[in-house]
Amino acid sequence: MRKKNSNAILVKSPEQVELSRIAGQLAADVLTMIGPHVKPGVSTEDLDKLCNEYIVKVLQVIPANVGYAGFTKTVCTSVNEVVCHGIPSPKKVLKDGDIINIDVAVIKDGWFGDTSRMYYVGNPSKAARKLCEVTYDAMWAGIRAVKPGATLGDVGHAIQMLAENAGFSVVRDYCGHGIGMVYHEDPQVLHYGRPGMGLKLEPGMIFTIEPMINAGKHQTRALPDGWTVVTADRSLSAQWEHMVAVTATGFDVLTLAPGERAQ
Repeated sequence: MRKKNSNAILVKSPEQVELSRIAGQLAADVLTMIGPHVKPGVSTEDLDKLCNEYIVKVLQVIPANVGYAGFTKTVCTSVNEVVCHGIPSPKKVLKDGDIINIDVAVIKDGWFGDTSRMYYVGNPSKAARKLCEVTYDAMWAGIRAVKPGATLGDVGHAIQMLAENAGFSVVRDYCGHGIGMVYHEDPQVLHYGRPGMGLKLEPGMIFTIEPMINAGKHQTRALPDGWTVVTADRSLSAQWEHMVAVTATGFDVLTLAPGERAQ
């Protein structure tokens, strides 16, 4: 790493940002590959195996989640009321109307790429679609707030206002994070906040913006498996995630999918 700022946040050089981008693009490739396989009758275990095979045999990189803090699978598959960290299982078979978040991370030459997105299984309800769309828009509202001199409070506030104005709530218990040659490093990126508060951003910082938005209340509950997190009121939840670098003039999204453009 090139240097640390006064708050011990790792700041990357332009060359390191490019290495991070390569890893981020590979992670995004996995999510593009798996899309056509997300359909009724497919188990989340099936999806996990496909992702593992693609990462290891096609991309020839390392699946970062396997073995991370005891996690045994390649991706997280969070269906309907699952907020995050859903464990792929042969018993969890997707059905028409479900929504699912797939979260993937890879390691390329020591650099981590981390991204997630929502998928529709068959034909979800209008309410489910609206939740997914608002969550995507909220993520981009946060991304657009990124620029030198802005604060993480600005980012969180932008996300919170868009989500709450649409009638949804923002999960408080989980957040985005710095990323580079370490999977989860400082800073913590909250998806709610007050303008002008928190860490001041500077060029070379890289972190994820990954809001979890609930159709009901924001409270969550962890299941006995130690990983799966669900909404406390069992309402639907959605999440999108991008890796973002702070540039001299604004932001650079490192995990854009093919055809995706900054909003």
